Amino acid sequence: MKLVIVESPAKAKTIQKYLGSDYHVTSSYGHIRDLPKSKLGVDTKHNFKPDYVIPVKAEKNVTALKKAAKHAEEIYFATDEDREGEAIAWHLANILGADPATCQRITFDEITKSAIQKAIISPRSIDQHLVDAQQARRILDRLVGYELSPLLWKKIRRGLSAGRVQSVAVRLIVEREDEIKAFKPEEYWSLTAHLSKDDSPFTAEIFINNGQKVAKKDLKSKAEIDAILKALDSAAYTINQVSTTDKKRSAPPPFTTSTLQQAAFSKLGFSSKKTMMLAQQLYEGIDLGSKGPVGLITYMRTDSVSLADEATRQAYDVITKNFGPDFALSEPRKFKNKSKGAQEAHEAIRPTKPSRLPEQITAHLSPDQLKLYRLIWERMVASQMADAKLKMVTALIDATPSTPTAKKSFQFKAIGTTIAFPGYTRVYSQDKAYFKEALLPELAANDPLDFIKLAPEQHFTEPPARYSEATLVKALEHFGIGRPSTYAPTIDTVQKREYVQKNDAKRLEPTEIGILVTNLLKDHFPNIVDTEFTALVEADLDQIASGKKKWQPIIKEFYGPFHKTIKQKQKELNKDELTQEKTGEKCPKCENELVIKLGRFGKFKACSNYPDCKFTENIGPDKELEDLAAKEKCPDCGKPLALKRGRFGPFMGCSGYPDCKYIKKIEKTVGVKCPKCNEGDIVEKKSKRGRVFYACNQYPKCENAYWSKPTGDKCPDCQSLLVFAAKNTVRCSNKECGHTAPAPD
Repeated sequence: MKLVIVESPAKAKTIQKYLGSDYHVTSSYGHIRDLPKSKLGVDTKHNFKPDYVIPVKAEKNVTALKKAAKHAEEIYFATDEDREGEAIAWHLANILGADPATCQRITFDEITKSAIQKAIISPRSIDQHLVDAQQARRILDRLVGYELSPLLWKKIRRGLSAGRVQSVAVRLIVEREDEIKAFKPEEYWSLTAHLSKDDSPFTAEIFINNGQKVAKKDLKSKAEIDAILKALDSAAYTINQVSTTDKKRSAPPPFTTSTLQQAAFSKLGFSSKKTMMLAQQLYEGIDLGSKGPVGLITYMRTDSVSLADEATRQAYDVITKNFGPDFALSEPRKFKNKSKGAQEAHEAIRPTKPSRLPEQITAHLSPDQLKLYRLIWERMVASQMADAKLKMVTALIDATPSTPTAKKSFQFKAIGTTIAFPGYTRVYSQDKAYFKEALLPELAANDPLDFIKLAPEQHFTEPPARYSEATLVKALEHFGIGRPSTYAPTIDTVQKREYVQKNDAKRLEPTEIGILVTNLLKDHFPNIVDTEFTALVEADLDQIASGKKKWQPIIKEFYGPFHKTIKQKQKELNKDELTQEKTGEKCPKCENELVIKLGRFGKFKACSNYPDCKFTENIGPDKELEDLAAKEKCPDCGKPLALKRGRFGPFMGCSGYPDCKYIKKIEKTVGVKCPKCNEGDIVEKKSKRGRVFYACNQYPKCENAYWSKPTGDKCPDCQSLLVFAAKNTVRCSNKECGHTAPAPD
């Protein structure tokens, strides 16, 4: 019997089907050795030698693997084809007594019969360079976390952590928040002419004002607009010239890990963590009934945009069969990799069999699995389709003032767009606004136009948008921070550590503690949160992976100055100076100074004479809630209610606790009355799974509820409530209605 070891049971089950009874495929259940949790586990005095241990949870499985290996004719290590997978194979080889230099390591980009059988007949040895790169990353992360986190515990509060990649990610979010707070909006105006030709109305934007071209934000005041309106009072509008331009746009490349996470967030609303979980399931194999488990996509941790020749051939057949020969390319389209740190030679993320249409496997996939598979399928197939072609008509329109003495020159520009050939957009479209058709009537030079009205509109510049998960992944990739395997865990970690939180719009905001820790790191450990330094470390890891550098000197170069700074800052930093702000107010109990402290749930006022005086006072939103609670009486015993906090946030509880255990939830209203009972208010609630929804606060008397936030306005078609939807739109809450519209400004 030949033994094949992979990471997961699902992957093992799929591969077992392809190899048959001569092979036994089993799982390591992920890592079977790691650095210990109870100590540093790195000998900094002896060339950073790691002290690997077998976690308690892995001991039983390691025993089973040793037993299976003892009776195996041959052992194949079939872990993932990346640094992490190479390291798992190396640890397995060491534990099972195999020589990493001579043992049989097999790799594949997809779990299909042909890929597995090809891998089995062409094994290689374990790549020590890849192992060293993973080992260097792990040791670097351990040194940073194990030495810096205790400093944060001591100087700020317990439970905090820092990391090479996570701290840079938080810094990006904090600095974006600083930009937003510092932003000062600037006024500007637009001017649109509503015109018509042969009863066909269209619009044109001002293009020339008093002989000068007008850019988008050039008109700064109402006074400028009023001057134009005055000059154009009773003006005549005539076509100056009409030009036609043919434009084309090529399809985007197939997905990398980064672009998949971005597209899944923007198109499907999936978090990075959810996207990678679903992709893992599709990669490892889905049971397709009589066919058994089948790997549906290629490996999902990749920064490559290349496609195998066989995949492009299959895509060509799918395109010609389903869309016609005009939509297919005569030669496969090749894409150049743009990633700063592209590493192992994977393919892009694609269906293992492009001819397997999403509709053919709907019955075997969960709704979310199907959505992600469809997205991957559409993107890959579209990447091999013909360009989209557009015809753009540009009309320049003279506005001639009626006053003969006026020598000012005014011109408007109208642009019409028609899709001459949809090309790849029949399958996948990234920029719907770009491909939106805007028709103009038939226009020719010297044609007079009918004037309808001039419509000025005031605007204000907007601050930079907060990061979403998608745009943060894009930023991390742009700066060369992290790798495909680290994006999702990083975003998940910074939220779990409560450095960052999502607002109602799914945008990432820094918490008070996130801001405090980031500022401390910027001031005292600038390299840890420096994008360039972190990118250089990633580049060094790439050099180790390619065998161009040794890992120990890189660790040594980093650790020496870092460890010295840790020792220095332990002596220099003062906790009170870092975490307290002076108020200039006196404590009402003891007359000592009040200070603002940062607690588990945000800032609060406290006496500087603590612990002798334990006076505290909430500030900000908590103060408002506290005052609100104090006005209410307990319905059970009549005592005042008090603001309290639990694991799920603030709530009102009886001040007579523990004698009276009455509690009342604090519900966030959205300013909308319930249209069903006309008595209650719509409030924000959370389901058992943590999903936000909106419901009447008169439940169970009234069971009215919505999954999306109501706007307060009614649908013009059916009078149901409108709710906020994706892409700055609103839609009717009545599913049978289907009304949609742009969201109000």
